[in-house]
Amino acid sequence: MAEPRSPVSASVPHSPMVLPTPEGSTLEMDPVEYTLRKRLPRKLPKRRNDVYVNMKTDFKAQLARCQKLLDAHREICIHGLGLAINRAINIALQLQTSSQGALQVAANTSTVELIDDLEPEDPDEAGEPLTRTRNNSAIHIKVFYPNP
Repeated sequence: MAEPRSPVSASVPHSPMVLPTPEGSTLEMDPVEYTLRKRLPRKLPKRRNDVYVNMKTDFKAQLARCQKLLDAHREICIHGLGLAINRAINIALQLQTSSQGALQVAANTSTVELIDDLEPEDPDEAGEPLTRTRNNSAIHIKVFYPNP
C-alpha cells in the first residue's frame, strides 16, 4: 500500500522574474511579492455583426448567437484572441458546414499588444506597481454569403 503524498512545502525555490525597464536596463523582482492583474484587451470597434469569442461562454451558445446574427446580416466577423483562436475557427467551420457550402470564410491574423499590471503584495513596502507588455495572437474571421 502506497503512502499518501506529502504536500509541497513552501520552501520550493522559485526563480526571480526579469523585467525590462523604459531606460533599457532590466529589473529583477521576486514573483511572490507581486500580484499579476491582466488588463482586458483593447477591442476593435463593436459593430452589430461582430462576435468576440472567449473560452468562458458555452460553445453551443456562441455558435447559436453567430447563427442568429447570420440570419439577420449577410456577413459576420468572428474575433478570437489567444486560446480562443481555435474556438473561433471551429465556430466559423461549423457555420460553413451547416449551410451546406452556402457560406464563405475569409480569415486574417494579427498580433495584439496586451498590458499586465504587477501590483505589490504588501503596499507598505518600497515596491511600486509595475506594468508589463506582451504580445498575443488574434484571428478575425469574416463569414459571409457570397453575392449571387
